[in-house]
Amino acid sequence: MHWKPFRGGTHPNPAKRTAGLAIEVVPPPGKVIIPLQQHIGAPCKPLVKPGDEVLTGQVIGEPGGFVSAPIHASLSGKVAAVAPMPTYTGQEVLSVVIDSDGRDQKHPDLTPHHTWEQASSKQIVDWIKECGLVGMGGAGFPTHVKFAPPADKPIEAVILNGAECEPYLTCDHRVMQERADKVVLGLRAFMKAVNAPAGFIAIEDNKADAIDRLTRVTASLPQIKIVRLHTRYPQGEERLIIKAILNREIPRGGLPADVGAIVSNVSTAATFADFLLTGRPLIQRIVTITGSGIVNPKNLEVRIGTLLEDAARYCGGLQDNAAKLIVGGPMTGPSYYDLAVPIMKATAGLVVLTEAEARKLEPIACISCGKCVEACPYGLLPNFLGKYSELGRIADAEKTGLMDCRECGCCSYVCPSRRPLLHAIKSAKAEVAARRRKG
Repeated sequence: MHWKPFRGGTHPNPAKRTAGLAIEVVPPPGKVIIPLQQHIGAPCKPLVKPGDEVLTGQVIGEPGGFVSAPIHASLSGKVAAVAPMPTYTGQEVLSVVIDSDGRDQKHPDLTPHHTWEQASSKQIVDWIKECGLVGMGGAGFPTHVKFAPPADKPIEAVILNGAECEPYLTCDHRVMQERADKVVLGLRAFMKAVNAPAGFIAIEDNKADAIDRLTRVTASLPQIKIVRLHTRYPQGEERLIIKAILNREIPRGGLPADVGAIVSNVSTAATFADFLLTGRPLIQRIVTITGSGIVNPKNLEVRIGTLLEDAARYCGGLQDNAAKLIVGGPMTGPSYYDLAVPIMKATAGLVVLTEAEARKLEPIACISCGKCVEACPYGLLPNFLGKYSELGRIADAEKTGLMDCRECGCCSYVCPSRRPLLHAIKSAKAEVAARRRKG
């Protein structure tokens, strides 16, 4: 199946030099730092204290609310500290520091669920929560919440997002290529969780090998279709995927469930398959460590809580001219100044740019060319949104569709005046959110 592209968008340099590199499993590190908030929603409450011995897969953080997900020890050892620690988000988060005992001894409760096909939908949703599953494509939304829609909103389709449209990142590509069976098993379990009759795996057409592999794996599963999407950023945004596959538009302020759909990431599905097959919760993930500033770019499987500096060291370290660190993709990922911060559940990768690539050009006045308007996939007016934000006219920005922005960054990317449009829009949205919290 092949769908036509959406309006707008852009074509950044893909720079996916790691697309053909197999996943390498990194041995457990000597220490992990595990933040107790790695998801959208309420932070977890610590269940351990300094001096406690913990086992691999043991719950060390219990959810602080419905929109939350448990957090597990990613290796066995002794708790060295429970204290606020820096993260690449720029915030300090209460974290559990574990010194490895070198044994990687698994908790006895980690048992497989081979008979999952006989389980009830509720049981599968409970397992999704028990797994500590969150969206692994970058959003970090607790997955069990997605799969508990209101009773009056039946789900007709579960869509796995394998677009991976962000430049540089190839972790999802490798998961689809190397672990296709698990991707499909996870999708089948997700479909059963909400009794969805149809499943789709959406992949950009620049990943022909992954498309071929998944097409073969699903050949005997007529309820699952592989969808070949046109390669264009930000094709991976869930609203655009739903529009492309189901030809349905999520209403303003609505959710995918409002149009009978749930969208999840391919790595999220593969991780849940691991849980069903082994009992292992979300304690490890695939990340892409790449960019011209990395000596030997790779796709790695690492434990949650591994420091970015340890992952980079496994790849030969940084080049002498490394100048900028971006966690995630360069279009939407945050920049950070230090690698001594942990990889979290939603960390898709690390991009290291050189001095020449990171050279910052000073913005000039808007020339009213309209390129940002042409590039916006959602039909917004980024030029006005940016100006209103800079002038403090937040109410006007709201009226112009501020909260409908999905923060893809296309506007900033195409702007010939190098205006920091996305930064301005994010600042305005944060101000609106703060006002709403205050009532």
